[in-house]
Amino acid sequence: MYGSIYIIPSPLGDLRVDVIPQKTIDTIRSIRYFIVEDIRTARRYLSKIKMPVKIDELIFLELNEHTKSGEILELLAPVFQGNDTGVISDAGVPCVADPGAAVIDYAHKNSVRIVPLVGPSSILLALMAAGMNGQNFAFAGYLPVKEQQRCQRIQFLEKRSKHENQAQIFIETPYRNMQLFKSFVSICNPLTKLCIAANITLADEFIKTATVEEWKKSALDLNKKPCIFILQG
Repeated sequence: MYGSIYIIPSPLGDLRVDVIPQKTIDTIRSIRYFIVEDIRTARRYLSKIKMPVKIDELIFLELNEHTKSGEILELLAPVFQGNDTGVISDAGVPCVADPGAAVIDYAHKNSVRIVPLVGPSSILLALMAAGMNGQNFAFAGYLPVKEQQRCQRIQFLEKRSKHENQAQIFIETPYRNMQLFKSFVSICNPLTKLCIAANITLADEFIKTATVEEWKKSALDLNKKPCIFILQG
C-alpha cells in the first residue's frame, strides 16, 4: 500500500511557526520523509516545530527548478514503499508559484493519496486584504524581466482586468520589486487600483490598496521584501 503525500505550508518569513495551525504541526511531526525545495531551510523549519525525532534521522529529497522530469520517480520512492511523505517549499504553499506540481501530478497518475494541509498563502492573504474582486481573479505569476515585454504584458492584463472585472495577481523576485512597481505606475491608467502586500504575517507587514495616481505620490521601498501585487482596472 502506498503512503500519502502531505502538502505542507511554511511560514512566509522569519520562521514564525505561530502562523501554522497546530493540527498541521501535529501531522508534520508524524512524517519522516520530506521532498523539499531547499534542505537547509526545511531542516530549520522542522527544528522550529520540535520534531519528536532528531533532524538527522529524517530523510530529505530535494526538488527545485533544477530537478529533471526523469528524477520524479526517485523522489517518490518512499511513497511507493508505503511511507507518508511531506512536500515543503521555502515559504508559503508548495505547488503555487513554487516547486511541487510535477511530483503531485505524477502521484495522481499512480493513485497516491494527496493531502493539502492548512497554512499561510501570501497570494490568498493578499487578495483577502486587497478589497478587490475575490469572485473573479487570476494569478499571473512572474512577469517578463525585460522592460518592454513586461510593460506590454501589464497593459494586456490591465485591459483584461477592466473588461472582465478581474483582479490580476502578480509576484516578483524581491530584488526586482521596485522595477515592477515603477512599471505599474508609469504605464497603467491613473484610476486603476493597485494593491501592494509586503512581508505578510511579519511584524512589519504592509498592505495597501490605492489608485496608480495615488501611488505615484508615495515614497516606497520594497527592495528585498517578499511582495504580492494585485491590479484591477
